[in-house]
Amino acid sequence: MSTNESKRTELGQLGEFGLIEHLTKNIKLKHPSSVKGVGDDAAVLDYGSGKTVVSTDLLIEGIHFDLSYTPLKHLGYKSVVVNLSDIYAMNAQPKQITLSLGISNRFSVEALEEFYAGVQAACDFYEVDLVGGDTSSSNRGLIISVTALGTGDADKLVYRNTAKVGDLICITGDLGAAYLGLQILEREKQIYLSNPDVKPDLEGQNYLIGRQLKPEARKDAIAAFAKAGLVPTAMIDISDGLSSELFHICGQSGVGAFVEESGVPIHPDAQMQAINFNLDPITCALSGGEDYELLFTIDPADIDKVKYLPDIYIAGEITPASDGIKLHTKGGNIHDIQAQGWQHLGKTDA
Repeated sequence: MSTNESKRTELGQLGEFGLIEHLTKNIKLKHPSSVKGVGDDAAVLDYGSGKTVVSTDLLIEGIHFDLSYTPLKHLGYKSVVVNLSDIYAMNAQPKQITLSLGISNRFSVEALEEFYAGVQAACDFYEVDLVGGDTSSSNRGLIISVTALGTGDADKLVYRNTAKVGDLICITGDLGAAYLGLQILEREKQIYLSNPDVKPDLEGQNYLIGRQLKPEARKDAIAAFAKAGLVPTAMIDISDGLSSELFHICGQSGVGAFVEESGVPIHPDAQMQAINFNLDPITCALSGGEDYELLFTIDPADIDKVKYLPDIYIAGEITPASDGIKLHTKGGNIHDIQAQGWQHLGKTDA
């Protein structure tokens, strides 16, 4: 009897992006119309009249959202936004979405009407059309899959793998607030589970909780780029934390990065809440995730195009790959940045 056992690699050993890379490394694009495949915020297709940009996201109850504190209308809205953010991260414009659901029998028609009200609100605000999808039963919770389709000009589409040494690193908005909003909601959930008679303490936390439950994609930033005549050299949306997204750009572009802590935008409410939770604000910004801001690089010659744009911060510079990916702290120290963004895949039980 053979004592050799089949090798088993746990999914958590590779992580979400490592798993995707591992499973798709031998896939070759066969059609000239497939301009960009796996590995960016969205795929790019060319059917002869401009470029079509396509992105798909999967949201699973208990992994990506908790319905004990997430209103269904907010969830519907967020499900659309997180996909549109990927299209904007390509410097493209979203036009349509499809929506597929796996639904357990604990959801009523009225509950799904509430979810779809959120979907419609997002479609109306971002001017995209819901054009199809699918529904199926689910034996455990709610499963949501949204595909977003958009268009962009070939000379204006922006990828992750095109940052150059000397480029400036820019960030929109502020970081860490969505993560801290999640920590507040989780805290209140645990208090409620221990004592259902205790009322939630959410006073003064509207900004942080709003960033978690109802994020917005940076449609306005893409419009500002177009108005200023700016085309970033590389770009990605910040869904898994600044550090993780910076590693994507640097790894795919073959470069390093130097980030100034003082250049990383953090909202005052996030600063205060991080301190209340005994957390380092910059750590929340680097590793928190779900901010759906844009991380992008620009040629230094374009600095005049961004320095007067609202809500955009210059945070550092692209360096040679041999320099690594570093954080210059406010205290004057230099540390290696670790890619510790939110992980979608964890280790399974033995």
